[in-house]
Amino acid sequence: MDQIAPRVTRAAIWTGDTMTVRDVPVPLLAPGEVLVRVGLATVCGSDLHTVSGRRPGACPSILGHEAVGHVIAVGGDAAGESVTVGERIVWSVTVACGHCPRCRVGFTAKCTNVRKTGHEAFEGDWALSGSYAEHIILPPGTTIVPVPPHLPDAVAAPAACATATVMAALDAAGDVTGRRVLICGAGMLGVTAAAACAEAGAHVRITDINPQRLTLAHRFGAKDDDGTDVDVAVDFSGSADAVAGALGRLGIGGRLVLAGSVSPGPAIAVDPEAVVRRWLTITGVHNYEPRHLTHAVAFLTRTSEQFPWEDLVAEPVPLDDIATVMAPPPPNILRASIAP
Repeated sequence: MDQIAPRVTRAAIWTGDTMTVRDVPVPLLAPGEVLVRVGLATVCGSDLHTVSGRRPGACPSILGHEAVGHVIAVGGDAAGESVTVGERIVWSVTVACGHCPRCRVGFTAKCTNVRKTGHEAFEGDWALSGSYAEHIILPPGTTIVPVPPHLPDAVAAPAACATATVMAALDAAGDVTGRRVLICGAGMLGVTAAAACAEAGAHVRITDINPQRLTLAHRFGAKDDDGTDVDVAVDFSGSADAVAGALGRLGIGGRLVLAGSVSPGPAIAVDPEAVVRRWLTITGVHNYEPRHLTHAVAFLTRTSEQFPWEDLVAEPVPLDDIATVMAPPPPNILRASIAP
């Protein structure tokens, strides 16, 4: 396919202390690469951690890994993907090699050669890797999922990280239909998980230190926690106290899924005898597999009129104003957004 890519685009470069918006060249596309015009990028909490110094990352770099956009050009054969110029898509955070031992057993999210959108060095061989830019290049190995026309950008963009991660966590949790589920943390992932569990027919309770977020979660099928035993607990808070509390409330055959503990924290006590006698399962989830992104888009499409997804995302700011949204949003808004 003939390449129709622009020669220059604009991007916000994270330099370690500032976001500098400037013109950057668009390289010629290699075979299998896909050039996307970013329509809307939402601001994930992990990027806020990077900017605040809580999370290390490549620098300088173009951050941003939750986004939706249109395909502008394809370099040669798009690595077997059915990608069409003009199509609106979301894409995966992780880009796997597909042939290492981890990939071969189905853990592509933990590929030994993994690369990640919005996490690569600007001065490396994948400069346009982040969505805080007018254009992003998706290399071969990126999972690409079309977005239905009726799904708004503000609903679709979080699918690429928050919603897909929730799908992975609930995959690990097993069938929650009719079960008592505790969600720890009422951020974007916790609220999304509450909605997914409610849609599946679970009895959903949620905890958070912020009462405004708890009120928001009520609109997505969750009820306030009553302190009783549960069958499944999913932690998105990363709080050691929350994890320990959830573990102590699991009933016989209970399962604890950890998805929020992504930075070092205090250890918690685990009683092996209790795990054995109560048939407990403790498992972790980090990133997600390709199927989870597909499930995320399907879930958001299916529930687009059931839950007020657009209310979770603030009105977008232009790329030039990106610095104004590189801080946690108000409690009633779970995602800031940028329209490059």
